Amino acid sequence: MERLRKTIATIIKFRTVIIAVLAIAMGFSGYNTLNKLSVDNSLGIWFLEDDPSYRAYIDFQQNFGSDEIFIAMLPVENAIGETEVSALKELHQRIESLPYVQTSFSLAKAKYPIYANNTINFDGLYNSKRSEKGLKRLFSKLPNITSQLVTKDYKNQFFYIQLNPTPTVEEERQNIAAEIRTIIETNYENHYLTGPPVLNEAYSKGIYKESIIFGVLTVLVITIMLLFLLPSKRYLIISLLSVAIPISLLFGLITSLGFALNMISMLIPTILMVYSVSDAVHIINIYHKEGLANNTLTKVDLLAVAIRKSITPCFYTTLTTFVGYFALYLSPLPAFKNMGVFTCIGLVISFILVYVITIIGFSYMNLNFEKAKPLLSLKRRNQTAFIHWLNRITWDHKNVIIIGFTTVLLIGFYSIFQIKIDTNSRDLLAEGKAKQDLRTVELELGGSNRLQINISTSDGNIILNKEALKRLEKFQGKLEANKFIANPVSVVNIKQFLEKRTPVLFQSNVSEEKLKSALSEVDEKDNSFFKLFSEDLTTAGFTLTLMEGRTSQLNQVLNDIKIAFESSFDTNYYKLKINGFAVVFAQLNSFILETQFKSFFAAFFVAFLCLLIFIKNLRTTILVLIPNLLPLTILSILMTILDIPLDVTTAMITPIMLGIAMDDTIHLVHKYRKSKRVQGTAEERMNSALHYTGSALFSTTIALVAGFLIIASSAVPSVRDFGLLCGVTVAIALITDIFYLPALLKKFDK
Repeated sequence: MERLRKTIATIIKFRTVIIAVLAIAMGFSGYNTLNKLSVDNSLGIWFLEDDPSYRAYIDFQQNFGSDEIFIAMLPVENAIGETEVSALKELHQRIESLPYVQTSFSLAKAKYPIYANNTINFDGLYNSKRSEKGLKRLFSKLPNITSQLVTKDYKNQFFYIQLNPTPTVEEERQNIAAEIRTIIETNYENHYLTGPPVLNEAYSKGIYKESIIFGVLTVLVITIMLLFLLPSKRYLIISLLSVAIPISLLFGLITSLGFALNMISMLIPTILMVYSVSDAVHIINIYHKEGLANNTLTKVDLLAVAIRKSITPCFYTTLTTFVGYFALYLSPLPAFKNMGVFTCIGLVISFILVYVITIIGFSYMNLNFEKAKPLLSLKRRNQTAFIHWLNRITWDHKNVIIIGFTTVLLIGFYSIFQIKIDTNSRDLLAEGKAKQDLRTVELELGGSNRLQINISTSDGNIILNKEALKRLEKFQGKLEANKFIANPVSVVNIKQFLEKRTPVLFQSNVSEEKLKSALSEVDEKDNSFFKLFSEDLTTAGFTLTLMEGRTSQLNQVLNDIKIAFESSFDTNYYKLKINGFAVVFAQLNSFILETQFKSFFAAFFVAFLCLLIFIKNLRTTILVLIPNLLPLTILSILMTILDIPLDVTTAMITPIMLGIAMDDTIHLVHKYRKSKRVQGTAEERMNSALHYTGSALFSTTIALVAGFLIIASSAVPSVRDFGLLCGVTVAIALITDIFYLPALLKKFDK
């Protein structure tokens, strides 16, 4: 105790220096944050560079073209009019002059094959000399290609912009999207623009905007809440500084290290703010209570008593919350790893600074504890009466409470296995122009997500023999019958077109060498947007269009493709490879499941050890741990009933909630265990503990619920679900702490 008093006295003595150092650090952090804060929601935050699927995706882009593609739908008077096609040619020139563009494609560049003199030549699909009726007739013979160039009513044209492979454009995506949009807007006042780069830009803008809104709303809500919950409004400035300084320093660190915000890390400020204010409220509550009970103590002695009584439970609540977030580091997804590490750093900074700030703040404050009142003067009497009622209920009806809550716990365990694992890419995007354009384009085009299928021979032979062509045609027929796949394009489309116009090329007496020689020319440079073959002709490519949607749908499509391949080809002689972002994105389900298991069980094991060390009694530790599982099982019930799946945001909810749910429990049990020094039954000790900590428990829970409800106001459906579920879980954690936990301890802790 003497050492603690000396430490407090030293902090007070050098408080001016400490304030100056913190002010300089905040200034530096603020400058870095304003000038260097950026948003990155690119593929790199979801997959490690050495991840096999990510490397395969990058290799595919190098060999078969990037699927970083802008899709513009351009409303026009007549999609096959000469003026309209001339405008497309002008747009091609401007777009292809950009250094990051690999190629562009539209009706103005599309060609079709003509077989003559034993060779295949290419002519423009659009020809101004051809009549409109003749053009439409020609288009009808290449439906899978022309449906991607113009809409059925000929009132819209499609324009595609293919960027260089992902690694070379990832850092500049947002600037690229803005420049391309500007070029299109100068040519077309009305247009719809979508595709992976556009959606990524929309994610980034939405994240940046919401992170600012969340920060402002959190400060506002916390301020209003504290005016009603603190024993005196004079404590307000201390509480707010306990929130502002750690957040400022953390973001200064994040930006200094070159990290950016993403869909996951955007939640750090709100989460950390409500956590910081929770610790501050507990310390202030103890300081005020001790001030009322010991009016003869000096300022340093009073601070020493308050810190001594608060530091153990606050340390363990920080530790369990730390464990919950650090468990995210076990996730295979980099976004979760960064979220876990930086939140943990923020927790440590907050824990240290909250004591430094409160010591300095209290040192300047001369408060009459007897006369101090919260803004809501009836609060204290209402809380006292409510706590009396709780103590009576948890004793008189403890058996009913235990049976009821335990039943819900068992139902919740069953519900865990009913939760779906699914990420809807549309739910990662807020309502706005980007989402409206996506819907509009996909309605006309059948999708916006590109998927490349490669079928190759196992022995390295050229795939253009008659048997292989027959199998490729059968395979494409199965793809076209799949309701999730739109507009498959391959050599089959060219073969079918040529077969109708030049039947002689495909007669049975035509040699395979002639067939190979003719068809090998269809993958020439001007049609490189649809990669039909590998350079050595051992691989045939199929380009498919998919809708933005759920990972479960993507997995179904990928499985359907494999089944179609196995039923069309002899797998001993042919190999299948599916490439594209959709393949990588579909793996999120397995990563999410891995994140859940690793992070939850790691958090649970370490939390159990923390409680055992804290409580020093195995029986009591188990009794205390059971109520902390109940909020998580009720969470699973809610997710099942509301059909909310585990996705890229809700995947981190269980380890986080386990850590946070234990906070109030630790404060309550700390006082309960301390009461053992006083002779009394478990009922008497719990009643005393609830009276002492009840006010702080309610205050911190309200702070946490308010913070998560701010997140629930997000325009992004997936983030909104995360905030709502966290808010409800925290509220349930309080209910279990004031009903289930006291009933269990009064019944079984002898």
